[in-house]
Amino acid sequence: MREIPGIPYRFNDPGLLELALSHRSVGRVNNERLEFLGDSILGFVIAARLYELRSGVDEGDLSRLRTRVVRGSTLAEMANRLNLGEYIKLGEGELKSGGHKRNSILADALEAILGAIYLDGGFGECARVIHHICDPVIEDLPEASELKDPKTRLQEWLQGRGHALPEYVLVSEKGPAHKKHFIVQCVADSARITVTGEGSSRQKAEQTAAAMALVEVAGRADT
Repeated sequence: MREIPGIPYRFNDPGLLELALSHRSVGRVNNERLEFLGDSILGFVIAARLYELRSGVDEGDLSRLRTRVVRGSTLAEMANRLNLGEYIKLGEGELKSGGHKRNSILADALEAILGAIYLDGGFGECARVIHHICDPVIEDLPEASELKDPKTRLQEWLQGRGHALPEYVLVSEKGPAHKKHFIVQCVADSARITVTGEGSSRQKAEQTAAAMALVEVAGRADT
């Protein structure tokens, strides 16, 4: 086997592709080292691509955009579109548990294939394949500001208008240790904001409250 449908590369050494598709559950000879290599190359190529395509975007926002592209769930989606699970070699235990559908295994295999392409054909070929696979994802990325969490966006909104930072006050904490429920109030007096958020952790409740505050201030802007 020298190629996988959907990946525009034909291996000179089919053994590299076979290794890239061998999950650690098959034994000591597996794709973990190739995954490490592919992950590093992928991160660099995507960083360079975003630098090229998103001029004027600062370092923090570029990092958030890169993370959205190279995170495990995104890579697993790419791998699923390529039907990569059909080609991955798994040990008996992983086969029985449906490992060919597991996001972490799919994402790791895709990175390992990129590492194998680099060894087989060089950096230029590897970058070309990464662009082919990832450019559609990059094109669909939202504005970098939309990737910031609600608390960060609320803080920036308030600071940009000369308001003090919000306070997050724990209103209640209920439930057993394994099933807690938190209610938090977000207060920014100078901006006339008092909203409440709920969540399974205090942090999640604070993020929900911040999101509610952003909805409120957006509603004021529309009126």
